Amino acid sequence: MEKIIVWFTNDLRLHDHEALWRATQKNAMVIPVYCFDERHFAPIKLGFRKTGIFRAKFLLEAVANLQKNLQKIGSNLVILKGKPEVQIAALAQQIGVKAVFGSKEVCAEETAVEQELEIKLRTVGIELNLFWQATLLHLEDLPFPLQKLPDVFTDFRKNCEKIVKIRPTFKNPNKLLDFQAFSQLYPALNLPTTLPTLQELGFATTLPMQDSRAVLDFEGGETTGLQRLQHYFWDTDQLKVYKETRNGLIGADYSSKFSAWLALGCLSPRKIYEEIADYEQKRVQNDSTYWLFFELLWRDYFRLVAKKYGNKLFALSGLKGSRQALQNRTDQAVFEQWIQGKTGLPFIDANMKELQATGFLSNRGRQNVASYLVKDLHIHWQWGASYFESQLIDYDVCSNWGNWNYIAGVGNDPRENRYFNIATQAKKYDEKGEYVRLWVG
Repeated sequence: MEKIIVWFTNDLRLHDHEALWRATQKNAMVIPVYCFDERHFAPIKLGFRKTGIFRAKFLLEAVANLQKNLQKIGSNLVILKGKPEVQIAALAQQIGVKAVFGSKEVCAEETAVEQELEIKLRTVGIELNLFWQATLLHLEDLPFPLQKLPDVFTDFRKNCEKIVKIRPTFKNPNKLLDFQAFSQLYPALNLPTTLPTLQELGFATTLPMQDSRAVLDFEGGETTGLQRLQHYFWDTDQLKVYKETRNGLIGADYSSKFSAWLALGCLSPRKIYEEIADYEQKRVQNDSTYWLFFELLWRDYFRLVAKKYGNKLFALSGLKGSRQALQNRTDQAVFEQWIQGKTGLPFIDANMKELQATGFLSNRGRQNVASYLVKDLHIHWQWGASYFESQLIDYDVCSNWGNWNYIAGVGNDPRENRYFNIATQAKKYDEKGEYVRLWVG
């Protein structure tokens, strides 16, 4: 029987997983594999890790849950550590697979890995098949070629939301190969299935205790992602008031909090879309149900922008090639005060302390601290984007760097000088000072 590796990356789920579903239609032995990329956990020049401890914990939980869910259908997850383009290629050749299936990414680091892996596989006659499965809309269904993607979100939305038909989700696989029998067929392979610890990923300390002030006890994995969906939509009926509460700062249910599970692909955006449609039919259809769909479109848009513009997304001058950002500075001491929540502005400091203590920050908080770093402290926006990359549980390369471009005035905002008045924002969104007292005292 033919053998196919399904290479999991930021798609840690069984539901709506095209690569996995396509592999199961081939009447082949399907070998699920995840590789912890050692580069993701290395320190960067700014003094912190590319992936911080909160993100690492959430990832480990998500991979563990994927493995558990695979075991329930007779399979397992092979767990590798190193450079995926090396480790996956070596395993594929060792097992003698016909193909490797996986998810298509769009940014430079990820696509470089894909290209290197494809070259290594091709030299030994193995195919690499990658599927577009991270967005609500499919790339092939857009009503314009990618290079004609509008540079303003509103234009993109108007072009797409009424025209593009969203594809249905793929079914979960009911059964995969008997992994134990497969291992017995290839005893010499000694396929590794043990997750690394935080220490093995390079962290000297264990995770801090869960902060009682955290909005949610985030746990990675498809199971908890689907539970959160059930809770927010059906158990508590929060979706019907999402638009009114989404700018909140305290508590679990002021917003959906789906972003962390979306970032690692534990939740499919199309699964959420189908649940929205079901909710609208069974409960209520209003501005709030539309607004969550609207936010999913924003997420799509940032991914498409990243694909269109490539490395401009990460350049100091941004998508616009603006010279404005070049005037900002690299002052490590000022940057560190911002990180530690010691700027002297209570609303900024409260947000930064929440981020540091929990790995999560509200959308309103992100906009304010980003604007303050760039427009008031005049620090390079790339530094802030890199810190968010390290710290945020829900880090998504396209959304994170796209949003920082936007706030810095070098991205998809027609207003280059967008500015958040922190005092006004604090008064509007924390009128009684409850959030500041919670985090600053």
